[in-house]
Amino acid sequence: MSRAALLVLADGRFPAGGHAHSGGAEPAVRAGRIRDAEDLTEFCRGRLHTTGLTAAALAAAAAHGHDPLALDDAADARTPSPALRAVARRLGRQLMRAAHATWPSPELAALAGARPRGAHQPVVLGLTARSAGLGPEDAAHCAAYETVGAPATAVVRLLSLDPFEATAVLARLAPELDRIAARAAAAAHGTIDALPAASAPLLDITAEAHAAWPVRLFAS
Repeated sequence: MSRAALLVLADGRFPAGGHAHSGGAEPAVRAGRIRDAEDLTEFCRGRLHTTGLTAAALAAAAAHGHDPLALDDAADARTPSPALRAVARRLGRQLMRAAHATWPSPELAALAGARPRGAHQPVVLGLTARSAGLGPEDAAHCAAYETVGAPATAVVRLLSLDPFEATAVLARLAPELDRIAARAAAAAHGTIDALPAASAPLLDITAEAHAAWPVRLFAS
């Protein structure tokens, strides 16, 4: 059951809304910071070790059983960009709809009722994993993978990058992804205040600029 649930949750076809978001890759491409697979690797690595670690820890903590409302407040505090806070809640709301239809639980229903405009996506992801019978490290893996999977998929569309090259980027990052997930899961056993709060200021700055673009391919 748990292995099958993990495959479903990590599948890009799970209707959680992530396909419409580039994870900051679109402004990076326009600025010339991502031009090829090598640049994409470095972009994804930086994202994985900063915002990816933070998201993975929040998801792991929710799967572990920490108070999701307190975690949502912690996610707010760890997301200085208003544009990214709005994106995280929009994605959380979309994920909640999919999760509630797939693995309905009192905990998901309670969070949806308490946060009608959406809770942060990593918190919803962790609670979804918990409802599906998954553990903290499973949730952390899903969150960490999403951190790098979204930019890789987006760059295929933005640069017409060979999909095989994009997949190779993700494969090369797999050992680092495993380490980030393990670190995040270990942190989930501590207090909420002690969860990682790594950030990437350039992603925050470019997210604000991207939100004001009159024409864009991705929502973020």
